[in-house]
Amino acid sequence: MSEEAAVKAEKRVKETPEHRKKRMDWFFHFLYLIIYPYFKLIHPVYAIGRENIPEGPAVICPNHSTAGDPFYVVFAFGYKWPMRAMAKVEIMRVPFIGWILSKAGVFGVDRNATDVKAVRTAMKFLKEGDKLLMFPEGTRVRGDEDVEAKVGAALFATRTGVPLLPVYIQRKKRRFRRNTVVIGEPYYPEYEGRKPSEEELQAMARDLMGRVKALGEGVG
Repeated sequence: MSEEAAVKAEKRVKETPEHRKKRMDWFFHFLYLIIYPYFKLIHPVYAIGRENIPEGPAVICPNHSTAGDPFYVVFAFGYKWPMRAMAKVEIMRVPFIGWILSKAGVFGVDRNATDVKAVRTAMKFLKEGDKLLMFPEGTRVRGDEDVEAKVGAALFATRTGVPLLPVYIQRKKRRFRRNTVVIGEPYYPEYEGRKPSEEELQAMARDLMGRVKALGEGVG
C-alpha cells in the first residue's frame, strides 16, 4: 500500500459520524447552490406544508413520476434541510456523477436483488439522525398506473423508530410555471408485537401511499 493510500485509509477509520455528517452536508449544500438557480428558473417549486418537517430523522416518502422528482423534494424542503437519498444503482455507476452524489449522501440500491448493503446504509443514516429520501413505489409511475408500494420505507421506520413523512409531488410538471409539492404530517406506523409481520409491513406501505395520494387531491 502506498503512503497516500495509507493516509486515506487512516482518515476513513478515524472519521466519526459527526464528521461524516458535516462532510455530506457540505457537499449537499454545495450541489444545492449550484443547481437551485437553474431549477428555480425552469421548474419553480411551490411548497405547501413546510411546517410539517420534523427536526429529527424521518423517512421522506414521495410519489414518483419523473426523473427530476428528487430535486423537487430537495428544493421544496429548502437549504435548511439536508437529506440522504436512495437512488438506483445505475446512477451511482455514472462517472463523476456517482462520485459527487455519494459525497452528498446519495447511495445506490440494486432494485433487482435484496441489497443488504443499501439497507444497512439507510438504517445507519436514520440512526445517526439524518433524513432519508426514498420513493416507496420503487420506480417512476405514469398517469393512473397502479403500482404496489414496496415495504422498505415502513421497514426502515419501524426498525429505527423514526416517523414516515408522506410527500406529494405534482405529476404534470410545467416549465416556467410553479410546480406544487405538498409535505404531509409525519406519523409513526402502528403494529403489534416487537416487530411488524410481512403482512403488517405491506399494510403500512399501502397506507403510506394512500396518505401520499390524499395530499395530491386537487393538485394535479
